[in-house]
Amino acid sequence: MSLAAPDHAQAAERFRALVEGRRAIRRFTDEPVPDAVIRACLELAVLAPNSCNLQPWSFQVVRDPELLRRLHPVCLGQSAARAPLIIAVLARPDGWKQACADVLAFWPDPEVPPVIDRFYKKTAPFQYNQGRLGWRGLLKRLLVRLVGLRRPVMRTPNSLQQMRLWAVKSTALAAQNLMLAFHSLGYGTCPMEGFDEQRLRRVLPLPADAIPIMLLAVGVPGERAVYNPRLRFPLERSVSWH
Repeated sequence: MSLAAPDHAQAAERFRALVEGRRAIRRFTDEPVPDAVIRACLELAVLAPNSCNLQPWSFQVVRDPELLRRLHPVCLGQSAARAPLIIAVLARPDGWKQACADVLAFWPDPEVPPVIDRFYKKTAPFQYNQGRLGWRGLLKRLLVRLVGLRRPVMRTPNSLQQMRLWAVKSTALAAQNLMLAFHSLGYGTCPMEGFDEQRLRRVLPLPADAIPIMLLAVGVPGERAVYNPRLRFPLERSVSWH
């Protein structure tokens, strides 16, 4: 029996099949991924939900054979790193200020509502600006403790470390969109967290404050592309019902 309403049942079935069909692909053919496919998938990636719509992510698309060759040892010699396409998925905690301005500049309606204008000119800068070496964050933590004695308050991000976490959470959502988008078009992906970040920065021009959360290998699955059967722990192990 379908769990979805009748008009959503087919969409629910397709989505379940998409999610269940995605696996980490370890071997790829040499067939290149067309630019149109890459762009279409990136367009879906950036539709991911994110904090305050500040979209704290960026992507570096690597197709150049010489760069791919240099990335292979950076990825510790993984088979997946021989893919014809690798996308560096970067969290950008440093981009909040420009993002505030861009929200107002790219607002889809002719006029920006006053509440939106006020939020991105005053509220968001107060919330995300931690100051040089985090001194503003320290003051805000003290303020939050005082105000929080009387009412609920948003307690983070109020440090440079919390800003990193803030950006990584939203970027991870975009990365999942990106993987599912490629899978929907028949391409395999492998999110690689095993890499040497220092050596990665010698190969790719990463901004100093960018956080590489994964190198995403993409391509047409080759032979023996999936190494092992899927294993997930029982749902009861990680879910509490209240």
